[in-house]
Amino acid sequence: MEDVTRMLGTIENGEATPEALLPVVYQELRRMAAGKMAKEEAGHTLQATALVHEAWMRLSNSNEQGWENRAHFFGAAAEAMRRILVDHARKKNSVKRGGRSRPEELHDESAIALTGPAEELLAVNDALDSLALEDPKAAELVKLRYFVGMTMDEAAEAMAMKKRSAEALWTYARVWLKRAIKAANG
Repeated sequence: MEDVTRMLGTIENGEATPEALLPVVYQELRRMAAGKMAKEEAGHTLQATALVHEAWMRLSNSNEQGWENRAHFFGAAAEAMRRILVDHARKKNSVKRGGRSRPEELHDESAIALTGPAEELLAVNDALDSLALEDPKAAELVKLRYFVGMTMDEAAEAMAMKKRSAEALWTYARVWLKRAIKAANG
């Protein structure tokens, strides 16, 4: 954990490039992506490895590379993964509704079957923007738990919170999102 924060400091001081960070964080990013994708819909063409690589490309090409610490970095990674999964779900929905795009199969021995509907992912994403305005910390926890697939212990640690506080915030966020999604669907 401290290795990531230390490495971020060396990048900030110009002693290292952002590319030096990837080997330090890759396995954790891969585990996060695999955890999230295990909850997605069957037949998903996106794989954990591809999700990590796409998230890394977005992070490294971002103008906001001044990550303060481990939690800040993994929060940015969670946001990048969320946006990738949402973009993928939107593309899938457009295909279902007559779009001309064809799913592209990626070949990788690490492919993971996905089990959650794209509609749910989009509904949570849309409601998350409103939650972020009301309670940014709750929205961050949802990103880490729902979109990245972190356990409660991992999310609490990434957010520098006690597990009990994170559990209470998670309960609040789930209820808030359920009400918001229900209201949006009429």
